Amino acid sequence: MKGLSIYLNEPITDETNEWLQRMRTVGFTSLFTSLHIPEDDSSLYVERLQALGRVAKTLGYELVADIAPASLATLGKTWETAATLTDWGVTGLRLDYGISPQQIATLSNQMMVALNASTLTADELTEMKAHGLQLERTEAWHNFYPRPETGLDRTWFDEKNAWLQAQGLRVQAFIPGDGTLRGPLFETLPTLEDHRGVAPFASYLDLIATVDRILVGDPRLTEATIRQFEAEQDGVIVLRAFANGRQEQRDTETNRFDPARDVIRSVESRMSPSTIDLTPQDPSARPLGTITIDNERYGRYAGEMQITKCDLSADERINVLGRVIAEDRPLIALLGPGSKFRIEWLAP
Repeated sequence: MKGLSIYLNEPITDETNEWLQRMRTVGFTSLFTSLHIPEDDSSLYVERLQALGRVAKTLGYELVADIAPASLATLGKTWETAATLTDWGVTGLRLDYGISPQQIATLSNQMMVALNASTLTADELTEMKAHGLQLERTEAWHNFYPRPETGLDRTWFDEKNAWLQAQGLRVQAFIPGDGTLRGPLFETLPTLEDHRGVAPFASYLDLIATVDRILVGDPRLTEATIRQFEAEQDGVIVLRAFANGRQEQRDTETNRFDPARDVIRSVESRMSPSTIDLTPQDPSARPLGTITIDNERYGRYAGEMQITKCDLSADERINVLGRVIAEDRPLIALLGPGSKFRIEWLAP
């Protein structure tokens, strides 16, 4: 399950609506917003939350709000009436402090509640369960970390998540965006420090096997990244690459079902004729992510397209077509036997 973050310091406009419509078609199903409301903007936040809730309802998004006791009061609610926020389109609340285990358990009988995944203890969870916590409506959400060097350690994160999931809790984490970034630092909003500066799609694929809900922490994604998420719905990984000269745009490729150790081998490249010149060229080294085609010196292998999975030396039988951009090279390791991929050649 993947989602987006929408912040209420900006109004909900027609452009916001169009963005959310587009992203819904790309497979995003949940929204996160923060209700840590500045006092001078309280009335605007109520109006904007209600507007966002209407959009979420119309488009079929879940809407989870991060809320503190002070901001709850500003909205005219108490913990006893917080569940009435569902009337505004809010489907869940992320709870951190200022609410008792009994109140959390009560809320879980009325709407989805998200506990702080990083700080939750066994004793706290046991007490909530004793008060009737509904696990099917309870998730464990990590924070994002705007300041560089403060994101979570990967080993600790994995161990914590394993414990949370063993307790019957679904786990959420944030990945960075690469379009509009959120201030004041504008250095992305990941949960894991390992993901700071890493492309959103690569970060997403890094978590998808172990995390139940993945949210983009920053407000927007670039069009190129959206295309990667779009293709992923069809089981295709898009690799962006810079070309050595003009290259043909091919359809989806398939890695062989008997995968090689050192390279990704395209099944289709030897089955369908290529317009690429197979005359031998000056051989070049093939660092990880290099896209190549076997030239006529390779005999029956001529025309086979490959992507290197490690650094390889030059070979006079192999022409270099280009190289996958640095942001997408982590995706190469995810191309297993039979994996579908497509190269998107970028303008130099």
